[in-house]
Amino acid sequence: MGLKPNSLAFIGLCNEYCNLIESATERVPADFVAEALRLLPRIYISASDLDIDPVLEDSPGIDSFLEEDYYESVRHNIGNLLGPDDVYLEVFEKEMKYSDTPIGASIAEGLADLFQVFYNFISTIRYADEETINGMLAGIREDFVSYWSQLLVNLLRPLNDIRYNVLNDTENDE
Repeated sequence: MGLKPNSLAFIGLCNEYCNLIESATERVPADFVAEALRLLPRIYISASDLDIDPVLEDSPGIDSFLEEDYYESVRHNIGNLLGPDDVYLEVFEKEMKYSDTPIGASIAEGLADLFQVFYNFISTIRYADEETINGMLAGIREDFVSYWSQLLVNLLRPLNDIRYNVLNDTENDE
């Protein structure tokens, strides 16, 4: 039967994203932000288009491979790369509708949270058979719907602002 093309595309994008996050310290902010903005919408579309066999809806769990120290290292590296542009005002927090106070969020933490999802997924399927991979895809699709789809789209706004407003303002100042 084989993995479906959209499943292969999703796996490839997850791997590309992990490579981007792991190489953050080797990049300049403009290139990092541009690459994140190139990948994130494609991951969103690919995850939305995952064609999961209904028989596989009862998916095996995705193991946790990412250690807390590595997560913190990744988060810290991205935070350092973005500097003061790492913090943005979040408008899609459930608590926001009951609050008069703006809620701050961290791009680095959001990107690291997505990294954790994709890193664990890629690490889990690395040596899995096709049936297990299809089950894992069903699991990550469920997580997409319930959790990380909103996180991903929330990150696009501040990253877009950095790319097209903050970085352009910096270039114009020079």
